[in-house]
Amino acid sequence: MGRLSLTLAIGDYEHTRDIATGQVPVQGVSLNVLNLPPEEAFFRFSFFREWEVSEMSMGKYVSLRSQEDNGIAAIPVFPSRVFRQSMIYVREGGKIDRPEQLKGKRIGVPEWAQTAVIYSRGYLVHQAGVPLASVEWVQAGVNEAGRVEKVKLKLPEGVRLRPEPQHSLNDMLLAGEIDAVLSARPPRGFGRGIRRLFPDCEAVEAAYFRETGIFPIMHVIVIKTEALERHPWLAMNLYKAFEEAKRRSVERLSDITASHAPLAWLAPYTERMKALFGEDIWPYGLEKNRTTLQAFVDFAFEQGVCHRRLELEELFPKQVLTSFKV
Repeated sequence: MGRLSLTLAIGDYEHTRDIATGQVPVQGVSLNVLNLPPEEAFFRFSFFREWEVSEMSMGKYVSLRSQEDNGIAAIPVFPSRVFRQSMIYVREGGKIDRPEQLKGKRIGVPEWAQTAVIYSRGYLVHQAGVPLASVEWVQAGVNEAGRVEKVKLKLPEGVRLRPEPQHSLNDMLLAGEIDAVLSARPPRGFGRGIRRLFPDCEAVEAAYFRETGIFPIMHVIVIKTEALERHPWLAMNLYKAFEEAKRRSVERLSDITASHAPLAWLAPYTERMKALFGEDIWPYGLEKNRTTLQAFVDFAFEQGVCHRRLELEELFPKQVLTSFKV
């Protein structure tokens, strides 16, 4: 019996690269890998489902699950995790210096359901005391006009969201037509009229983790359900391969013998991350990520990205929720 032929679309990550190069095989699978930027992979997979396995926005995924779209299923592998206090942008020379000052202001977002934006709004609501309904929300492309939402929303009562298809958030912020931007991708004017709200964002984000235990998950690996139904072993075999690729990556980054990336003090930095996050600095699996995932689905429901409140066990196939012991 030959190996199953599948295509995986994913960004070019250090901790998944050994899968892309074939150094870490997926047992039983002949894998064709497309290295695509996140926006392209999400757009093509969301609308056209062009391949069987894909990196996907966590926000889009939970929204679809909440609307009973079971055409895809995720495994608890998270290629991208980024703290998002660093993605709150304001005008240089403006009067906004603290997050609580965003109450009553106009805030631009590239998509309401963008994962990074969901986490940022959760921070503003729960840590900074900025109610969703106190803000005039504006949706537009970050640097180009014409960006649209990719999932159906169910906005809470009193929340105002205005699409601006003819403008970009970058231009509106520089022109004073909005007061802040929440965006995973920096506006083009960053450093040239636009600045971060938090200059020392790493310290703010580390404090947020210590306070909440939330290490924001941006992206997840999803599989077409039809492929899983035909090959139920696929979910765990993919999961194991991603775990091994990540283990090898962290081992390289921890090696003090040679430089594995063009960065000084990389190994000591990795040790700093272990001091903050624990020995597994980039955990996969449900249980190790329960605090983060629970906060995220709660944020998504509160913000109208999820149409109903989700249980975490709904997100992943049962075969990847437990593992064998020897």
